[in-house]
Amino acid sequence: MLILDVAFYAFLVVVIIQVIYLIFFFGKFAFLKEEKISTKSIPVSVIVCAKNEAENLKIFLPSIINQDYSDFQIVLINDASYDNTFEVMEAFALQHENIKLVNVVNNEAFWANKKYALTLGIKAAKHNHLLFTDADCKPVSKHWISEMSSHFSDKKSIVLGYGSYTKIKKSFLNKLIRYETFLTAVQYFSFAKLGMPYMGVGRNLAYTKEAFFNANGFMSHMYIRSGDDDLFINQIATAENTEICFSSESFTQSTPKTTFKEWLFQKRRHITTANHYKTKHKVFLALFYISNILFWVLAIGLLIPLFKWEFVICLFLIRNIAQFIVYNQASKKLKEKDLLIYIPVLELFLIAFQLSIFINNLISKPKHWK
Repeated sequence: MLILDVAFYAFLVVVIIQVIYLIFFFGKFAFLKEEKISTKSIPVSVIVCAKNEAENLKIFLPSIINQDYSDFQIVLINDASYDNTFEVMEAFALQHENIKLVNVVNNEAFWANKKYALTLGIKAAKHNHLLFTDADCKPVSKHWISEMSSHFSDKKSIVLGYGSYTKIKKSFLNKLIRYETFLTAVQYFSFAKLGMPYMGVGRNLAYTKEAFFNANGFMSHMYIRSGDDDLFINQIATAENTEICFSSESFTQSTPKTTFKEWLFQKRRHITTANHYKTKHKVFLALFYISNILFWVLAIGLLIPLFKWEFVICLFLIRNIAQFIVYNQASKKLKEKDLLIYIPVLELFLIAFQLSIFINNLISKPKHWK
């Protein structure tokens, strides 16, 4: 019984850790009231880096072109595509004078490196305030630029936004992708409000040109092919210079992967990049994920032999109720409320998925930017 006693007290500690994360960390965002900020009409350069995205540009670029904003430039970067991406960009540029084209040819020193292409695009941008998204993304409203840019100020040079994924009915994979995206957003929004910003997503991210060049751009992690968004934010974000934007009109929406193989490939790259975060961020994130795994392992391990089952069930419910309350509030903000009833199942699948990615990454390194 000694092993079960140890497991029980370990479970108690794990539940306490989980509740602290949920209430005191994630609750910082979940219970945050949205502040109405007056719209500022500052000049903005929207930057889109595309590699073999001809069809996506045709579909999604009009939603950027048609933004209801007085002064914005669109910088389209063709990152050495081998389809007709650049021709599509040229066709749009002929019709809209606020489009600037940057055609990138592979450089021997930075072969197939998205950060090199983005750097050239940032240099070509004529405005100091930069707003980033991907070629397969569309803003959900015509006020995307105004909502994101309104959070810039003399002190705030970084704005973190939410990049959602299109909902696909009767698709478990789609729910899993959206749940992982939702959970990640809750984390980086919460940590930003706690004064510890650690990442952003390139699907919806803004920062100033000045901040980029003051930090020497991507040079400190240019050798890491991914991480043009999260690693850069991890490098330069502070409590003083970072703001979040979560109004529903500020969201972007992307086309999700449709097979587990494609999503596995994508997430392997993301998790590999996270290994290069600052130590304090890795510790906080690792503690949450490890406690999350142990919560389920210990709960199941204690309930099978019915060891102190009344207390185990009570602790299990306390954590899950806390999770439901916090995620319910956060899901209202991020318009993901339909995921709530599936969260226990999605959480278990995500844990298994992340463990498989960790093992795969130990065996072989993932490939990168297309």
